[in-house]
Amino acid sequence: MAAASGQQTKSTRSPDPATGAGRRGGAGEGLWLAVLGIGLVLLGAGAYIVSKSYSEPRTAKAVGGRPIPVNAGAQNALDLSAHNSPTIVRNPENEANLVIADRIDSPRYSCVMSTSFDGGASYTQTEIPVPAGEEPKCYAPDVAFGRDGTLYLSYVTLKGRANAPNATWIARSSDGGRTLTQPVRVLGKLAFQVRLAADPARRGRVYMTYLKASDVGLYKFSDTGNPIRAVRSDDGGTTWGQPTRVSGPARLRAIAPSPAIGPKGELYVLYLDLGDDALDYAGAHRGRGGPPYSGRWKLVLARSQDRGATWSESELKDEIVPSERFIAFTPPFPSVAVDQDSGRVYAGFQDSRLGDPDVMVWSRPSGKNEWDGPTRVNDTPKGDNTSQYLPRLAVAPDGRLDVIYFDRRADRRNVMNEVSFQYSLDQGDKFSKRIRLSDRPFDSRIGFGSDRGLPDLGSRLGLISTSDRALGVWTDTRAGTRDSGKQDLAERLVAFNDPPRLAGGLKALLRYGGIVLALVGLLLLLAWLLGQRGAGPRLNLR
Repeated sequence: MAAASGQQTKSTRSPDPATGAGRRGGAGEGLWLAVLGIGLVLLGAGAYIVSKSYSEPRTAKAVGGRPIPVNAGAQNALDLSAHNSPTIVRNPENEANLVIADRIDSPRYSCVMSTSFDGGASYTQTEIPVPAGEEPKCYAPDVAFGRDGTLYLSYVTLKGRANAPNATWIARSSDGGRTLTQPVRVLGKLAFQVRLAADPARRGRVYMTYLKASDVGLYKFSDTGNPIRAVRSDDGGTTWGQPTRVSGPARLRAIAPSPAIGPKGELYVLYLDLGDDALDYAGAHRGRGGPPYSGRWKLVLARSQDRGATWSESELKDEIVPSERFIAFTPPFPSVAVDQDSGRVYAGFQDSRLGDPDVMVWSRPSGKNEWDGPTRVNDTPKGDNTSQYLPRLAVAPDGRLDVIYFDRRADRRNVMNEVSFQYSLDQGDKFSKRIRLSDRPFDSRIGFGSDRGLPDLGSRLGLISTSDRALGVWTDTRAGTRDSGKQDLAERLVAFNDPPRLAGGLKALLRYGGIVLALVGLLLLLAWLLGQRGAGPRLNLR
């Protein structure tokens, strides 16, 4: 044969089925798959780790070992003044410029404005001018900064032995609160619970809300149907328009209006509807302590989108279970705050539906009528027979919701107060663990009215919030006794960490892109391993 005689031909040898000899590449075939797969897994894992490193949770802590006293008399054992109901505001033109206004209940009715230019490290008291012809009894002050840095101070002057409001005044400051102009008269007699709100977007626009009474008696409003009203100035408080009615005519016992302004200039007023509560509104308790009203209250949010001319109301579906008695003239105020980016409105108050007072927060998205919540803020066991109450809300520019409140969780007798702070990063759905602002408990029984079993620690607490800090102010009784009634103001700063951040889209790309890369790499490795199994020795059964 030609082939047998030495003619050269190409080899057509087949691989040995027993050994795999003759396969091209053998065990090394497809090694590039393994290298590529390992590379993709490492690259994906690295991208995911980077995305997680930019997702550290925000944490916060109270700064300093103890609170800072605000009023000068806090260090003076001979000063027995009862300071309470603080409002704290920050100058939008100078973040180190803070102003606090508070009322004094004893030994005589008065009001105080304290100014700081070092971020609250120290305060000096500003002299409040006495209007001509009025008794020197300023009371129930409130403060607000306008968008241009103008400070507005409102207060009422009291008259006679009954100490009823005789007129409401507003003074201005163009130097951050160092000095005040002569006051302008805004309202006449029997204007109670006056509050201020300055439009953060419109220079010179200021609102005043209040309860207008027809007649009063000892610890009581003599008649029902006293309306909550609002009045507006567009020239920085020099002149004022006609008041408009905020509360609906069917709400016979509306009380404690709290104003706030939304991002589109809309005016919100949150208030309490006491229903049939004559115990507090008509002073049936005669100013003495005891069980709270056994019925229910309602929280109502009124809104005006035309600068206070007309109003619509949104009633929270949850009724409030009262937790305390109070004097109708100085009730506990509910708290309202508005996110200036999203327009979401937050409402806060205490509620005893679980058997003892808890801090509750509701929220309403912009443009909606339905409320979310309530969310129970305090992280205490339910029904533990301790009180958490008088919350104050504030929204930071980054959307964080902060809450400060009185807290008796550490005292099983439910007497000694602490002050707690919590925050939410998800629009009030969940709250952080509490941060204690007070460094020691103080007695909740110290204050005007303690001799009648109805001590008054004030109508509100103070709170301002920025993206990296919050500053809370409260009434502290550590230097007082039940006989002296001394109350002071204290403040403490909460500082937030600032973890590294990525834009949301880039963070998602790194996280989910990393997961995809790692999965593709694992699939390539699996394909390589299966190929290696196919290239290995085979058992010939023939």
